[in-house]
Amino acid sequence: MAGYLIRRLIQAIPVFLGVTFVVFLLLWLTPGDPVEILLGQTGPITAEEIARIRREFGLDQPFLVQYGRFVVRLFRGDLGTSILHRRPVAALLGETLPATVELTLFAALVALLVGVPAGVIAAVRRRSLWDMVGTVVALAGVSLPGFWLGLILIVVFAVNLKALPVAGRLGFGTGLEPRTGFLLLDALLQRNLPALQEVLRHLIMPALAMSTGMMAMTMRLVRASLLETLGQEYVRTARAKGLPERGVVLRHALRNGLLPVVTALALNLGALLSGNMVVETVFAWPGVGRLVVQAIQTRDYPVVQGGVLFYALTFVVLNLLADLSYSFLDPRIRHGRGE
Repeated sequence: MAGYLIRRLIQAIPVFLGVTFVVFLLLWLTPGDPVEILLGQTGPITAEEIARIRREFGLDQPFLVQYGRFVVRLFRGDLGTSILHRRPVAALLGETLPATVELTLFAALVALLVGVPAGVIAAVRRRSLWDMVGTVVALAGVSLPGFWLGLILIVVFAVNLKALPVAGRLGFGTGLEPRTGFLLLDALLQRNLPALQEVLRHLIMPALAMSTGMMAMTMRLVRASLLETLGQEYVRTARAKGLPERGVVLRHALRNGLLPVVTALALNLGALLSGNMVVETVFAWPGVGRLVVQAIQTRDYPVVQGGVLFYALTFVVLNLLADLSYSFLDPRIRHGRGE
């Protein structure tokens, strides 16, 4: 197992470097000077001032020199300094990461709590009214863009019904003291029920906008995988032994049918983390996605590269965890690896 982990981590290094090179090249080719954008916000500027700041951030060097310096700093654990904020990129990512992780995990929880039971019921009641309705809803969920759904939710629940807040993570006057950066956890640790309710109210709309696609995909995968598993001989044997149908479905069929679902879950979690930029922007959610969008608009190259590295690392780690989880879900894989 240790050798397998080491091989996977070594294989991830070229992936990281390839991703950073492509993004670095695209940013370098994009029209617009980050220094002029930055100084243009502060009033009249001189050519000498622009040249000085370009030298400070190494933007006056050729492309390969700039990229080489970035890679050298990266292997030293230095993501560079933000051109716009004049702060280390690692610090900016550390401040915004808890908001993104909290939103992503909450959205994934909503998707699983709805998608898995709906898929099980659709498989058990195949070709029923529930199955047909679930198919239509799943198709709609996959087709709806997150940003469009987010705007619809804002219009309905925030503007018309005035039931949920439009943006942000927390309202004023809640009395919650942020400690860990995860506001749900902070509210639970401080036993602040009003703050917990306020945090959940802010989470509902962006989480729904992000989780709809994952919810629909999870439902269809669970249904397809469970239908295939229910036709296996060991399931028929369990039924022949007189085991309750609920036990046959949940303990025997569903567990073995979760293997493709786990892979899809890992990819979907990575997609939620990397695809949350627009949703975070729509809801003014102070996470990594919104930070990267602002960095793209201002040509803040170090921040964009740091965000891309975070997303790439997320995909690699989640895929690795999905591979390892197979050993726990399917004993045949565990024994095969042990051999």
